Amino acid sequence: MPIFLLLVAVAALATATAVAGLTELHRVAKPLAMVTAIFLIANQNRPTRAGARFRFILLAALACSLAGDVALMFPGYFIPGLLAFLLAHLCYIALLKQGLPWFPSQRALVATLGFGAAMYAVLWTGGLPPALRAPVAAYVVVIALMAAQAIGRAVRLRDPAAWGVAIGACFFMLSDALLALNKFVAPLPLAPLWVLGSYYIAQILIVRNVRPT
Repeated sequence: MPIFLLLVAVAALATATAVAGLTELHRVAKPLAMVTAIFLIANQNRPTRAGARFRFILLAALACSLAGDVALMFPGYFIPGLLAFLLAHLCYIALLKQGLPWFPSQRALVATLGFGAAMYAVLWTGGLPPALRAPVAAYVVVIALMAAQAIGRAVRLRDPAAWGVAIGACFFMLSDALLALNKFVAPLPLAPLWVLGSYYIAQILIVRNVRPT
């Protein structure tokens, strides 16, 4: 519990320093949040063999998120950051698939893919550079599939923890949508607050609630 509270505190600090424009402090706090999340998961009780595989995939997702966080802090590293988070979502999909079929809720799959398609259309008309159209399209599909798997898993398992993960996945989509709108369409007021706030809510909900089925 103390490590989880530290994660929440560091995430809040990373968001606050971004909003306040404290660049140097932000460059410390932002990666420290995911480092804390990794430490939290790594220090859980020694799991069974199946649980160990589950934890390994979760740690891989968090490590890729950490790499993405670092890349996106620096100009010119958008594509590496996008790739890192794409890998993170692939890890989350593999994590949430364990013990369940692919996309148990077809309604969730249609909804998340539909939201992704609508967002991509807005980005396309809003000025998405041609060189980024294919990478962003691939990312949109992958994060939509991640959210669909999370929601379908919650529908199938019907427990609060699974719904916590599903809500976290939806916040992940929201964060990325806000980031993309701010970057490619029009600047958003207090963009770091909304983008990072929703991002850390997503990661915290997933880390807090995800567990083997």
